[in-house]
Amino acid sequence: MAQSTLTAAVAQTATVLLDTPATVEKAVGLVNEAARRGVQLLVFPEAFIGGYPKGADFHIYLGGRTPEGRGEFKAYFDAAVTVDGPEVAQLAKAAARHKMYVVTGIIERDGGTLYCTAVYLGPDGQILGKHRKLMPTALERLVWGFGDGSTLAAVDTPYGKLGAVICWENYMPALRMAMYQQRVALYCAPTADDRDTWVSTMQHIAMEGRCFVLSACQHLRRSQFPSDRMNNRLPEAADTVLMRGGSMIIDPLGKMLAGPVYNEDALLTAELDMSVIPRAQMDFDPVGHYARPDVFALHVNTAPQRAVTLDDAKGTDRG
Repeated sequence: MAQSTLTAAVAQTATVLLDTPATVEKAVGLVNEAARRGVQLLVFPEAFIGGYPKGADFHIYLGGRTPEGRGEFKAYFDAAVTVDGPEVAQLAKAAARHKMYVVTGIIERDGGTLYCTAVYLGPDGQILGKHRKLMPTALERLVWGFGDGSTLAAVDTPYGKLGAVICWENYMPALRMAMYQQRVALYCAPTADDRDTWVSTMQHIAMEGRCFVLSACQHLRRSQFPSDRMNNRLPEAADTVLMRGGSMIIDPLGKMLAGPVYNEDALLTAELDMSVIPRAQMDFDPVGHYARPDVFALHVNTAPQRAVTLDDAKGTDRG
């Protein structure tokens, strides 16, 4: 039986551009602040550690690249982290210190590829799992790799299943159904989308999935993204808002519990009454009594997709 109440928070602030140690220090400070408010689950924005390069184009054009663009990608690559690296470990230690669940967006480095990833950290300091963004959007596909179904698994908490769906993955109906099938109670949506339409999207998902939705977006200004460090095609005025936030927490019946807040840093908190979920499921359960498996069926491939598979002499798959 899931615990009945939970204090949750979403962090709305900016990455320190290309300075991962400073960004991790900032994240730890927010974990400490959240702990002072009694928070038990804290969600950070998409790509928070490593950075979301809003407005950057890495000098890419159809059919060509440039040495300058490759240099900027190298700097971005160097700012990325590994899931088992010291940066994530430092944040996990902070989570353990305060017995808190933390979900954070990172730019994950694996070999020569970067992934937009959400990492789940437990109150014991353990890495509980991760989700790699399945479908980078538009120009993101030129700097991030594609995730696969092996990282779709939600994780167990005393409050119910915890999962993450990143930014415009939330517009993929099949992916949402794959999460609902796992009975995700705490649906995290780290994002870089600060449009007005994001609010209705999050409310729809809360009602469709009969789950709590926690969406975190950065509040990023031009002064925090100087063009001398990375090419940026957005306006140069220092006070130009590149991402205005819009973070929020919504209950399973679409009620806004916190936010959305725009154009400022914020740490939004809300008390979640987990008993709202079964109350909301009385008249709608997308993978239960409101489903029609005789008409619709979804197949989800959760096998890792490898470019190379090595077999030993006995025919054993060694990955």
